[in-house]
Amino acid sequence: MEQLEVSENNKTVAMKPPRTSLGVGGWMKENLFSSWINSILTIVAAVIAGSIINQTVGFIVSADWTVISVNFRLLMVGQFPMEEMWRIWAGLTLLSVLLGFSWGIWKGSVGHVAIVIGMLMLIMAMVPFVTMNTRLLLGMNIVLILTTYFLGKKLPKAKVSILVLWVLFIPIVVTILNGLGVFPPVRTGLWGGFLLTLLIASVSIVCSFPIGVLLALGRRSKLPVVKWFCIIYIEFIRGIPLITVLFVMQLMLPLFLGDGINIDNVIRAMTGFTLFSAAYLAENIRGGLQSLPRGQFEAAQALGLSQPKLMGLIILPQALRAVIPAMVGQFISIFKDTSLVAIVGLTDLLGMGKKLIANPGFLGKQMEVLVFIALIYFIFCYLMSHVSKRLEVSLGLGKR
Repeated sequence: MEQLEVSENNKTVAMKPPRTSLGVGGWMKENLFSSWINSILTIVAAVIAGSIINQTVGFIVSADWTVISVNFRLLMVGQFPMEEMWRIWAGLTLLSVLLGFSWGIWKGSVGHVAIVIGMLMLIMAMVPFVTMNTRLLLGMNIVLILTTYFLGKKLPKAKVSILVLWVLFIPIVVTILNGLGVFPPVRTGLWGGFLLTLLIASVSIVCSFPIGVLLALGRRSKLPVVKWFCIIYIEFIRGIPLITVLFVMQLMLPLFLGDGINIDNVIRAMTGFTLFSAAYLAENIRGGLQSLPRGQFEAAQALGLSQPKLMGLIILPQALRAVIPAMVGQFISIFKDTSLVAIVGLTDLLGMGKKLIANPGFLGKQMEVLVFIALIYFIFCYLMSHVSKRLEVSLGLGKR
């Protein structure tokens, strides 16, 4: 803290500024017990919070978690064949390498994601019911993240290659998991648990974003055909529930396509989520476009920029920056809404949990299963929210 110099009897005396901190007692008095009403509310809230914490801790300590330990593999990857588990580990290894390099090159929010993923791997490796093979593979991935982090710091020119690999990451992983003619096929009917949840959410988020951008631009188009097509599509999709879209994709789409064409159930679910989310993202992005002052458009036109350059270099970056919270909120909704695929016959994380609860050998264990599933959803939703906040800070969102 800076000192204030005061002249006293021809002598300069250094005076410290007044203390602005109230201390713990002062803060509590000012914020929690400033009046008799606030004091009563504080005490009541403390009693309720203490009771909830006590009950929660008591449940966690006394609960029988064998239903999770015995069925951990089912909850994570469903009925994916044991002999083909190398495919999942290959995808996780590629993710570890990309996270490590991205952390070393860009730092910031990517580093937070890499640290959280690494911590989750470490916690999973320390769980007593995990096999030694799994622990070794998890440890290898943690070492890979750290190794590629230091390599990324020394190879800043690898940015383009890492970006290309990030773009190709989901197609590569889907190809490895399904085979697609390159490897022996593994039916998507065997995919399940958290693996299916993560795949549906990832594909839907990645694919719906460019479609949403095109719909937002199309709704502002001067071509009547393009404009009205986008308006009708957006308003129609936003006017019906997501579960209706999933039922249409799962039950009615085969009727429209006929007997000669068969689309996989997982692909249908991914398509339904993508088309539904794209309509909402389009409105979020359109809000960002409308928030920009007209002077931005006029300045870009005065510089002689063509329409694609105007949108790609000037308008869209500012519009997307302004709607980061809304877009990430939509992405979190997609991730949570993947639980609806259990209604249309797919066994995602929640669907697998319901099957375990219905098993006569685990009757009365529904609370343990649901708490575990809720914890997984919370971790990944909070991670997306945290990355969004970090991204807003790094871009200076909300600052003048």
